[in-house]
Amino acid sequence: MNNQRQILRFAIAAVIIVGTVTYLAITGANAGKSYYCTIAEMHGMGDKAYSRSLRVAGNVKPGSIHRFGPRADFILLEQGKELPVNYIGSEPPPDTFKDDAQALAMGRLGRDGVFHANQLQAKCASKYAPAAPKTQAAKPTAAAAILATPGSR
Repeated sequence: MNNQRQILRFAIAAVIIVGTVTYLAITGANAGKSYYCTIAEMHGMGDKAYSRSLRVAGNVKPGSIHRFGPRADFILLEQGKELPVNYIGSEPPPDTFKDDAQALAMGRLGRDGVFHANQLQAKCASKYAPAAPKTQAAKPTAAAAILATPGSR
């Protein structure tokens, strides 16, 4: 009889532990998910846009950045659509976060039409732009001209 009680207690404890671990795994996986969408797609989602964790990319509108320590308010532009963003994160915006930079904001859309971001990534557009093609052949320097002259060696 005593042996059966120990087995029952062990079985109940095991069920509780397995259930707790399963619950934490499922809720953790769902909390980490974020849906990537364009600004136009986000506006077309209806009420779903307010309940999902979203990632939205675009270019930072020139002159729209207002920094407040680790916070920033700015506007993202993408295919003619604008999205006001309020960033409140654990770290200040990155150094590459400037006018016309490509930015990715992660957070939730508020009912006020402002995207409330808790993570922000940015890269400087000019740093990643292709080099401008050369239009003229490089002129030789004076030293190169002397070396190329016959009998100058």
